[in-house]
Amino acid sequence: MKKIVLKTAVIAALLLSASSPFPKQAHALPAGNAVVLATSLNVRSEPAQKASIVGSLPYGAVVSVSGEAYGWAQISSGQTKGWVAGQYLKKTNAAARSGPAAAPSAGSQGSAKSGQTGTVLADALRMRSGPGLDQGILRVLPMNTTVDIISQQNSWLRIRTSSGETGWVSAEYIGKKKQGATAASISTSGAKPKGKHGLQGKLIVIDAGHGGNDVGAIGTKYGVLEKTVNLQTASRLADLLRQKGARVVMTRTGDKQNPALHDRVAVSESRNADAFVSIHYNSSPKNVSGTLTFFYSEQKDMPLARAIEAHLGELGGMNSNGISFGNYHVLRENDQPAVLLELGFLTNSKDESLARTADYQRRSAQAIAEGLADYFGG
Repeated sequence: MKKIVLKTAVIAALLLSASSPFPKQAHALPAGNAVVLATSLNVRSEPAQKASIVGSLPYGAVVSVSGEAYGWAQISSGQTKGWVAGQYLKKTNAAARSGPAAAPSAGSQGSAKSGQTGTVLADALRMRSGPGLDQGILRVLPMNTTVDIISQQNSWLRIRTSSGETGWVSAEYIGKKKQGATAASISTSGAKPKGKHGLQGKLIVIDAGHGGNDVGAIGTKYGVLEKTVNLQTASRLADLLRQKGARVVMTRTGDKQNPALHDRVAVSESRNADAFVSIHYNSSPKNVSGTLTFFYSEQKDMPLARAIEAHLGELGGMNSNGISFGNYHVLRENDQPAVLLELGFLTNSKDESLARTADYQRRSAQAIAEGLADYFGG
């Protein structure tokens, strides 16, 4: 079993990176409130990529928008004021606040009473800082987790975990404890049981990261664009999986396409995908090299990450940095088993030289396909 890589500081130019030097052009955001969609959004002193950073905002933070210029939004959040890239904001009716969501007033409470207990019915249930989908995610609760119900607001429950953490979850996924394992249950010690037919008939969503004006990382020796090698590798993987009997849906098939993050996730969830694989190449200011496999939920995603990384670790000419937790939108918001793969560093001349070749892309696709086959029991 590979050791989990905990250091994520070497990761840059990921799908949710708010500090990419090539932000896509954003539409004008009207004045009002907006919610942050990036994992960590830099706030700058002026509407320019090279302006000094005066603060940062976490995912789910609600800000007040007062102006817009060149795709940048002028915002304020508590004591933090400045400019942020507009594409990482989404208009919301929620009130801006500087701290965690306040508990609802007594008049808005439902019938749930303090002292009641419930059990998580979903494979992975997001516990949020407030009662709404635009609120920040505090943690993910695995199936059969027992929680104490504190109060209720409409379709949301305020709960407390056994460790004393409090937060909000959708009431729809809290109920009596399920008896026995279900087909949706996932083991944290191995691959998700999916039968004996491997990839045959499985629906795999392949997400080629970036696209359009968002080029992602840029190679330092050959100038390779990440969006290009992402799509090339993803297309090779799609062809290979189809040959093996899988059904494949790609979130983008062209160079000029750049679906929004929530649209990429929607492809996975609307089709009830058996797995979601996001393809990327990495960058870093340091001279680092190798692949890295990200997961979000230990219960839902880690078995898939382990299965694929085991084969990526055998790629000739490219070392594996193992698997790592990644708090990225396409993983965090995805109810289906999902991984984000970094197949080498374009800022490393050796990795970039490999990444631009058809041979490496084919071998990477083969390794990913073999990992998926192992995960599905084939």
